[in-house]
Amino acid sequence: MDKQTCLHDKHVALGANMVPFGGFDMPLYYKDITTEHNAVRQEVGLFDVSHMGEVRVTGPDAERFVQHIFTNDVAGAEYGKIFYGMMLHPHGGTVDDLLVYKMGENDFLLVVNAANIDKDYAWIQENIKGFDAVADNQSEHYGQLAIQGPKAEALMLPVLGLDCAELTFYTFKEIKVGDETVIVSRTGYTGEDGFEVYGSHDFIRQAWDKLIQTGVQPCGLGCRDTLRFEVGLPLYGDELTDEISPVMAALSMFVKLDKEEFIGKEACAEQKANGIAKKVVGIELQDKGIPRHGYPVCADGKEIGYVTTGYKSPSTGQSVCMALIDFAHSKLGTPVDVIIHGKPRRGIVCKKRFYQKSYKK
Repeated sequence: MDKQTCLHDKHVALGANMVPFGGFDMPLYYKDITTEHNAVRQEVGLFDVSHMGEVRVTGPDAERFVQHIFTNDVAGAEYGKIFYGMMLHPHGGTVDDLLVYKMGENDFLLVVNAANIDKDYAWIQENIKGFDAVADNQSEHYGQLAIQGPKAEALMLPVLGLDCAELTFYTFKEIKVGDETVIVSRTGYTGEDGFEVYGSHDFIRQAWDKLIQTGVQPCGLGCRDTLRFEVGLPLYGDELTDEISPVMAALSMFVKLDKEEFIGKEACAEQKANGIAKKVVGIELQDKGIPRHGYPVCADGKEIGYVTTGYKSPSTGQSVCMALIDFAHSKLGTPVDVIIHGKPRRGIVCKKRFYQKSYKK
């Protein structure tokens, strides 16, 4: 039985097409994926992301522990900063990619993927032994909204009463609302400007209603995937897995090898120094056809990898994909074939970002 978010009844009432995702019953779309995708690119869209997990880490060794399990460098960070990075297995494969919020001195909020909440929390509990720190799984407490698109900022104060225009990219603040404190951040997993609001289930339900009444387009997981894909952002389970390291996924910028230590550091350093067998690349199709997850990629008549995510891009109209392929064929401009319904379709290796991001920096 899939879990439900605090907004489940509201999705059903709006006629959403519901699907299982990450152990939750979630909306795939309300109208259709393209309409919702375009609303976010051109105006504003509203997502229920209450399925995401939140783990609070506190205690005298909290910073030292986060440094130990996280590839990015949070040492001495100021309150209000957010970091993107990964937790890794010792062999370099990815346990999960996540956001780390610096809530205070030795106080961090880790925001993890829905499908990985139990796995991640078990991993954290296993590795926190020996540290003077405590991890508290607060996923059941928080609901979360993502308000995304160029018109997102204009709604935050008048509609939600949240004054957050001064937030810059990858920062957050806490705002007192009645007798609770909500967290508002500005990251955006869509390539557009946008905000995330974390609060109690009651607060999130009221905020959802206010935005829907204002006429904001509710958006499902379908366009969340097309939006993040177009701007080259990874999805755990596709571009990052237990076997795919951040170096293979071309995300080394989030792996700080100059840090003293972290789990998986030696494996990543070895991959950087001696090369990788496979790499995640972009491919643009020259022939007709839409590449999908799992389709084989070939070169010189041999299979060299597979598609991790593929679409006809709603923003550009081009058939494009990300694929994990042999490093020997990963150079930009290399011709490859994607096998669609048993037939080879010509493609060319290109940058993974198929559409320009427009964040507010």
